[in-house]
Parts: sequence; C-alpha cells; structure tokens
Amino acid sequence: MGFFLITLDISIVNVALPDITRALGGGTTGQQWTIDGYTLLFASLLLFAGNLADRAGAKRALVLGIAVFTLASAACATAAGIGALVAARCGQGAGAAVMLPASMALIREAFPDSRRRARALGVWAVGGAVAALVGQPLGGLLTTLDWRLVFVVNLPVGIGMALFLLAVARSATRPARFDWAGQVLAVVALAGLVYGLIEGGHLGFTSPAVVATLVVATAATVAFVVVQARVAHPMMPLELFRSRSFRIALGVGFAFMVGNYGNVFITSLFLQQYLGRSPLHAGLVYIPSAIFAVIGNLTSGPITNRFGPRLPVVAGQLLMVAGLAALVGAVHLRSVPLVALCVIPIGAGGALAMPAVTGVVLDGVDPDRAGTASAVFNTFRQVGGAVAIAVLGSLIAGSATFVPGARAGLAIAAALLLATALTSLRIRDGRA
Repeated sequence: MGFFLITLDISIVNVALPDITRALGGGTTGQQWTIDGYTLLFASLLLFAGNLADRAGAKRALVLGIAVFTLASAACATAAGIGALVAARCGQGAGAAVMLPASMALIREAFPDSRRRARALGVWAVGGAVAALVGQPLGGLLTTLDWRLVFVVNLPVGIGMALFLLAVARSATRPARFDWAGQVLAVVALAGLVYGLIEGGHLGFTSPAVVATLVVATAATVAFVVVQARVAHPMMPLELFRSRSFRIALGVGFAFMVGNYGNVFITSLFLQQYLGRSPLHAGLVYIPSAIFAVIGNLTSGPITNRFGPRLPVVAGQLLMVAGLAALVGAVHLRSVPLVALCVIPIGAGGALAMPAVTGVVLDGVDPDRAGTASAVFNTFRQVGGAVAIAVLGSLIAGSATFVPGARAGLAIAAALLLATALTSLRIRDGRA
C-alpha cells in the first residue's frame, strides 16, 4: 500500500495541473514546482530515511512516514494558494522518502528466506504497477469533479495502512550514533544535484545559478564520501559498494528510471501537446502496459527462484530497449495505437527486472543494513529520473520541432538500458 501511494502521487497529480493553475494561479512555474517539490524532497531525504529505518526500526519509521504523508496530503487538499500547495507537496515527498526504504526493510525482516522474499518483492512491486494503471485515468476522473480529490484519495489509504501496521511485529533496532555530518552533507549534495537538474531543464545548464548549485552539490558529495570513510558509524557504509552485484544493481536502477521516465515524459507530451489528445485519453493509452506490468511483477519472483536473478534482470531490460526503440518509429509515424503497443514491453520489462534487482540489493546485505541499502538503491533511481527529465526536456526544447528531440531522447534511454543489460550479465547467478 505504501509503494502504491508513493507511485500514485507521482502520476495522479500531473492530470490535475491545469485545474490547479486555474484555481490557485502560479502559471507554468507553479505547475513545475507542484511536481518538482515532491521529487526534490523525496530524493534528498532517502539516505537519511534509510538510516532512520535501520536505527529506529522499520515499523516505527514507516509509521512516521505514513503520518507525515497523510497530513501533508490533507494540507494539499486544503491549500489556499500555490505556495501552500508546493510546501505541502514537499511534505508529501518527505513522508514518501521515509516510507520507501522502511517498507523494503520490513519485507527483508518478514521474509528471511530468499525464495519467499523473491515472491514477496514481486507482490510489493504490484503496488507500483496498479498505481501506474489507475493513476492517469483516476486523476482525470477525479479532476472532472474537483482537483482537490486527487489528494483526498490518499487519506483513507494512509489511515488503512496505519491500522494494518498494528498487526505487524515490532522491528529490531540498531542503536548507534547518527552521523549528523554525513546526514547534512547528503541532503545538501542530493538536494543540490536534483535542484540543479530540475532548474537546468528550465533555465539551461549554463545559467550561473544552475552552475553554482551543481558545483555545491559536487563539493558536498566529495566531502560526504570523505566523512563516510572516516567516521565510526557512517550513514552509508562504503563497504556496501564492494559487492559487484550491488554496484551493477545501482546502475540498473538508474537506467530503469531513465527509460521509464523517458517513456512517460515523452509519450505524455506527444499525446497531449503534440497530438492534442485529452488527459483521460492519454491515460488510457498506458492501461495495456500497466496490465502487463502487473503480470511481469507477479512472474518475476518464480522466474528468479527457478533461474536466478540474472535472467529476469537482463531479459527485462532488453524488453525495455525493444519498446523504446520501437517508440522512436512510432513517434515519427504519429500513431496512437502504435504508441500503445510500444509501451507494453517497456512496462512488462521493467516489471520483470525491478523485483529481481531489488532482491539482489537485499540479498547482499545483513538485515540491519536493509534500510540503508534500499535507500542507496532508490536514491540512484531518483537521480536517474531527475537526469532523464532534465536531459530529455533540454533535447525537446532545443529541437526545432518536437519529433527530432523526442526521438533522440528515446534513443539515448534505449542505449543506456542496453549497456546496463550487458553489464547485468555479470550478476552472480546463484539460485535462491
């Protein structure tokens, strides 16, 4: 349910943006930061949240994340101006950041057997697939009634999650000093990087403000690595990166988000702004892909248990490559049915690969490091998404017409996924 909420809140709000602007003002900048405020806080706080889940216990951290997310959703629904809405969206991003690594750590605790955990991760990933399936159509439906309902819908889900958690056993804790220097440097580095990528897409990467932000982010990243190598209780133990499979998994997570965000970003613009389709019509195009994504999630665990993680990770990425390559031609032909067919292997391939690669991340660490490891993995994923939007947005903006920039962006995403698919052949193929 937590993964469902996190994913739903990324997709459902996009459809409501025009109505939000008419009601609260803010123009294009307000629309951008209604989305980017959530992304910025989500990516910036993931490492801190993973550390919190390991030290305070996954259950306690998840309760905190649910509370913050639900209260922030209520604030979004009652916002009187665009500034209040953006602030509340930042609160949602902070709550989502705490929820995600805690939910993955709870799975690691509940399923110590790797075979059962592989199946559980597939079911967990279904939450994201279902959210992708219903997000755009549900957003279009609710917006026709009142745009505030896209936030109200989060409230019963959050309350239901809190009630279900009453039946969950208390999580183990790992008492240790918080690495406050590392925490601050991580937030500065990630916030600076994501903010610089977002604004770079808007203002251009030669803008002095963007250059200064990225320089600060780079300096904070270097300082963060130095601190992690020297402190007694680092928030991100560098020994995590000694595992070859873990390093490969980080690259796969990054490339997956580039491909996934590239697909949704470009096809949404293509359908709505280039072809003039309605938000509801555009949302319906993704339904076949989302259905196949649910199937991919549910079959990923059995395939991983039978053949090991290498097969679903490599095959899933190659399916995404095929779909993105086909989209290059579909965009040129301006065919909506062809676009709907092309996004099917992208959704199915990502759904097949992601539970397996998440299993690679969790299998390689002790249970008391699960929150931190999953936070590192998801941080790489979110940075991949931010890079995708910034780079693809710049390609489209810098092109004389929409189609050449869109095709170049899709080709870049396909090439990156092909590279990580080949690298994934080196994942240790141990059967569960």
